[in-house]
Amino acid sequence: MFESLEIIPKDELKLRWQRLKDILQKEQQSSEGIMILSKVGIYWATGHFGSGVFWLPLDGEPHLFIRKGIERAKLESPIENIHKFRSYSDISNILADYNLTLPSTFSVEMGGISWSGGKVFESKFKDRNILPGDIILSKARSVKTQWELHKIKLAGERHYRAICKLLPDKISPGMTELEIGKVLTGIFLDLGHNGIIRMQGQGEELFIGSVSAGDSGNYPTSFNVPVGARGLHPAVPFLGYGGKVWKNKEILIIDSVFSLEGYHTDKTQLFFAGKKDELPKQVKNAQEFCLMIQNECIKKLTPGTTPEEIYLFCIEKAKKYNFEDGFMGIGGNKVRFVGHGVGLYLDEWPPIANRFNEPLEENMVIALEPKVGIPGIGMVGIENTFLVTPSGGVSLTGDEYETIFIE
Repeated sequence: MFESLEIIPKDELKLRWQRLKDILQKEQQSSEGIMILSKVGIYWATGHFGSGVFWLPLDGEPHLFIRKGIERAKLESPIENIHKFRSYSDISNILADYNLTLPSTFSVEMGGISWSGGKVFESKFKDRNILPGDIILSKARSVKTQWELHKIKLAGERHYRAICKLLPDKISPGMTELEIGKVLTGIFLDLGHNGIIRMQGQGEELFIGSVSAGDSGNYPTSFNVPVGARGLHPAVPFLGYGGKVWKNKEILIIDSVFSLEGYHTDKTQLFFAGKKDELPKQVKNAQEFCLMIQNECIKKLTPGTTPEEIYLFCIEKAKKYNFEDGFMGIGGNKVRFVGHGVGLYLDEWPPIANRFNEPLEENMVIALEPKVGIPGIGMVGIENTFLVTPSGGVSLTGDEYETIFIE
């Protein structure tokens, strides 16, 4: 006889279903329900991380269809209607056994399947009008319940402890990026890190984060982040390079992710190999600018503020203080955002970027990451994960933001 390690309370799931329905009715008024195909989406909606389909009608009870592991699904999910299926075409037949019929128009989240998988799905429902549901689900997940916030707060506390309290005593100039990355990985795992980081972008991968000493911070990257990293290998451009040594009087930037029971926090910390009075003025000024940007943006993390307002504020300040060229990356590394939502994926809704005009809502969780690339020196900056509240952002990853000096 087996028992699940955790069961999400059904009342918690009902809160999520209702928010999903509310957004669906607001944005796709003709839709009469939504199907979720991604494993992360299914977990959010049911408590089971499985391969299949979750069906949530506007009226009536939801149904979960599982290809493999139905026994586990029944252990982990409190929902009543869980069915084994092999093909998408089975769904209508199974629902018919309950005297239910799929509506003529419904939405589908396909973020977890390939283009060819999507075409197969469509072929099984040719007589239905299918609407895109990916953004609908992303928006529903963007506002966290108290149950979810408990997870994220725990992740943030451990993230802060790892980076700011435990790591500094275990690293020193003369170590390679890879050696530092191994130490960080060990600390993370000891604190309960899941060891996996989930990205919403199709095909995107990440392991722990990036450890970038000196000019590694500006190393060309195809990853959608401002911090460059040589990484382990061209096939695995993550963590740190075994041939790059962190030298005296050199900066080190660590952009890392903590994952706990499926939920993430994002944090970047700057280190310097030397004394405080040895920090180059160029680095000092750029880092102070990033801290100023973060502290000003914290005040703007209130319900009603739009992501675009925050982004344009940052761009204006970068121009005013002459950091425009290096702000959020150098050259091809430059990105067009200053933050993003965080949750079951690292890169959640909403991006803090231009043209995103839907107001922030209370209990969204947002990572702010102002950074500046300095040619020949590396990348400076900061990142923390914040809770949106009526009085401004509340840091979930610690409130010590200064550079850490290590001799």
